[in-house]
Order: sequence, then structure tokens, then C-alpha cells
Amino acid sequence: MKPLGLVGGTFDRFHVGHQKLLEIGLNECHMLEIWMTSDILAKRKDKRIGLWDDRKELIMSSLPPNLRDRVSFHVLEDEYGPAPSHEAAEVIICTRETMSNCDEINKIRAQNKLNNLHTIIVDPILDGNGGVVSSTNIRMGLTDRDGRPWLNEEIGKSTMSLNSAVEAKLKTPFGLLVEGDENQPENAMMDVLERISGEPGPIIAVGDVTVKTLQDLNKPADIAIIDGMTKREKWDQASEIDHNLYDHVLKCRNPAGSITPELYHCCFQAMMNFGYNEDEETSRSTLIIVEGEEDLAPLILHPLAPLGTVILYGQPGKGVVIRLTDLDSKSRCRNLLDSMDTNSD
Repeated sequence: MKPLGLVGGTFDRFHVGHQKLLEIGLNECHMLEIWMTSDILAKRKDKRIGLWDDRKELIMSSLPPNLRDRVSFHVLEDEYGPAPSHEAAEVIICTRETMSNCDEINKIRAQNKLNNLHTIIVDPILDGNGGVVSSTNIRMGLTDRDGRPWLNEEIGKSTMSLNSAVEAKLKTPFGLLVEGDENQPENAMMDVLERISGEPGPIIAVGDVTVKTLQDLNKPADIAIIDGMTKREKWDQASEIDHNLYDHVLKCRNPAGSITPELYHCCFQAMMNFGYNEDEETSRSTLIIVEGEEDLAPLILHPLAPLGTVILYGQPGKGVVIRLTDLDSKSRCRNLLDSMDTNSD
């Protein structure tokens, strides 16, 4: 076992691939220096990347207690960090993706008359979609930190129905309520828009009043879902929602208390239309018109959405609810979907 090794990276959303990297490093080295990309550099790459302190905390909480005193954390301010001139280090741990950096580091070390760092290449872990477990895919909302897809393969094949257990869980508040007069919904919505300014993901509006209020403020949602109803009754102003504001208009059937394959496929297509990115030249907005009821759509939308997505829906008589898509919301929706009844179509 070598005395000291180096490993560098962003280490965002610490996952099983990171875990393997550190485990191999600690099997080869008595001490391991973890050089994590600074907040400034990380935010340039993707503003959804967690803060340095949060990334460190997640690593520490994931390491077994007996290994925590064998690692130290340092801020990585450039591509190579201290590796080209580090006199005590003997090992560098990397992936095949970053192997070329290690080769370049050893060239610089040779110029500095230092011994080469022994390079240990760690093979990737494959996720449930057949790709490599990565922070990028986690931020895109494709998998969890263990590489598992957020939706099981049966979603979209059969109709899911509410049962008493799921209904009870749905009564627990799921988001931030911004209170406002339902007769002047634009007031609460202006507060909402100020609160969510700068969020990186798309804005998804569920419900006719929410969709129309955003339209009236000249801030139409990236993805809008309507059913022509409010408070479970037909809403006359639904006819004022301008379908022409959206690049795509999709229609589906979805009875109350259910999630049909049609609704799933519309939500999936809407997310594909948006493109998982912030490039306005490629992102396209979508309006989904539901024959039936759209109330349960967020249970599908959160698992499909990239981290940082904002989902808005009205709470009759109270205001607008904001819920950001994060690992917690995805996990909660997955658990609720897994608890629903499945009916073969």
C-alpha cells in the first residue's frame, strides 16, 4: 500500500461510481487526497452542481466511519491541481475518461524532475439504462445515485390507479405554498415567478388556472397540462388558453384517480420536446390537453424531469404550490407510483 494517492473531480451527487473510485483508492493508498472542483468552476460547467461543502458532506456521510480519517479534502482550482508538482504523492486514481489528463500530468512531472505518479484506472459502473453511472445523467434526471431508473419498466404499459394508501400519502404537503387570492391569481403568480427566477430547468404548469395565469403574465410555461376543469367542475375561462403559444399540442385520455399510458407518453414526449437543456434554439414548449383529469401528472413529471425543473399547480382557495424537481421529489414519486394499483390495458 502506497502512503499517499490523489483523486480529483467534481464529485457532484456522489454516486456508486464515485464510491468505487474512492474504495479502490483507499485499497491502494493509506491516505487519499480528494481534490474537488471549486464552486466557481463547477457552476461554469452546470449551475445545478451542488456547493463544495455539500458535495464534501455527502461524500463523508457515504464513507464508512473507519475510512473517514484516511481522506482529506481540497479545492481544485484548475484542470490538474497540485498533481504536476506534488512531491509526496505516488498514486493518482482516475477513470478512462480522465486518463489523458494523468498522462499529461506525468509529462509535466518529468519536466519538473519528479517521479511519475502510478496511474490506477477504475472501470465505470453501468446504470439500469445501459449507460455509465454519472453525475451528468443524475442531473438530467435519468437515474438515481445508484444508477437505477426513476420509473420501472411497467410504467407506460398499464394504467395506474389510486388506492387508499397512496391517497393518504398524497395528503402530506408536497411543495411550497405561495398564498394568494384565488380571484386575483396573478398576484401570487408574480411572487412565484420572482421566487423561481434563475432555476435552470423548465417550468411546468399543471392545471388550467395556473396555465392561464402564466399566459396572462406573458410567461407561458415550457410544459402546460390542462383538462378544462377547476375544482372538478368545467371552467369557462379554459377556452381562453391560447394553444398557439406552444410549439406542440398533445392530447390524451386520463380518468380521475389514474395515470394512463397515454398520459405517461404525453409527459415523456413533452420532456423530449424540451430537450433536457437550456438551449432556446432546440427546446420546444408543449401543451398537453387531458380528457379526464390531470391532477396526478406530477407523479410522472418529477421522475422524468431534469433536476432543477419547477412544477407549479394551484391549491384552490389558497394559492400556488411550487415544487422543484430534486432527488427527494423523484424518490417520493417513485415510491408512490410503486404503491399504486396496476390495471392491465
